[in-house]
Amino acid sequence: MRVQRSIEIAAPPEKIWPFLVEPEKILTWCITLQEFKYTGEQRSGVGTPFYFEEKSALGLMKLNFAVTEWVENERIAFSMTSGNMLKSYEEGWTVEATPSGSRFTFMEQFELPYGIIGKIMGLFGQRLSQATVGKMLVKLKSLAEA
Repeated sequence: MRVQRSIEIAAPPEKIWPFLVEPEKILTWCITLQEFKYTGEQRSGVGTPFYFEEKSALGLMKLNFAVTEWVENERIAFSMTSGNMLKSYEEGWTVEATPSGSRFTFMEQFELPYGIIGKIMGLFGQRLSQATVGKMLVKLKSLAEA
């Protein structure tokens, strides 16, 4: 299942970027996250490992990731390396400079195990995720514009 949403933010990409890479700032707008931490020495760039716990409709997800794309002030993307509840999970955040500030785009793509039952549950999860992502983007906008 795929969820993608964008929002205009009246702030330059440089002001938004810390909210995408600093754990304490990520937790301020990613309202479903319970924990976010880097798990290795590396703190930036492709290959950076991290862990997060996220409250979902299915329960507490405990997932490990590796950064797959890192272009400072423009884009970060990551892919699940291990975890519970999901077969696969990828997420990407893009910041594009605009005349009035920036356009932030959130994209996630996930697949549940359990065959056809997982696909049906995924459709339900996709709807919930779209609503939650909308709230998260409003929160990020508020924080970055402050």
